[in-house]
Amino acid sequence: MPTPLEVLPYRHVLTVPTQPSAVRVARETAEQVLVEWGIGLRHPAVDSALLILAELVTNSVRHAAVRSPTVTVIYAAGADCLAFAVHDRHPYRPALYEAVTGTGTGTGGLGTVMELVLGLGGTATVRTDADGEGKSIWITLPL
Repeated sequence: MPTPLEVLPYRHVLTVPTQPSAVRVARETAEQVLVEWGIGLRHPAVDSALLILAELVTNSVRHAAVRSPTVTVIYAAGADCLAFAVHDRHPYRPALYEAVTGTGTGTGGLGTVMELVLGLGGTATVRTDADGEGKSIWITLPL
């Protein structure tokens, strides 16, 4: 049974302008907090996690910047779980699992994200903001 996100002891929040530089900053921040939390950058899940994170932030920059001046990344971890969320204020909610089955449209990068998540035994979910005008895509990966 996966660890509930609410009980993960390590957390870090990053909010940056929804610009191309956000991808680099989000990745560099992930590397820094993972090391601070004792999760080595050579851990088998880290390269895939960084790729997934970069793709999700890239999607926010490409598709949400017009409605979302900032993108927020929430990083979290525990002894057996790494989690992160990418939040923007665009209301579009991608159909994550359709990206893998090929039934969605325009799913290139998102399909790769989902293949990596599922290949690692992780989960992905979209959480809509209370006002319906934004969302967070949450990824959890076992460590």
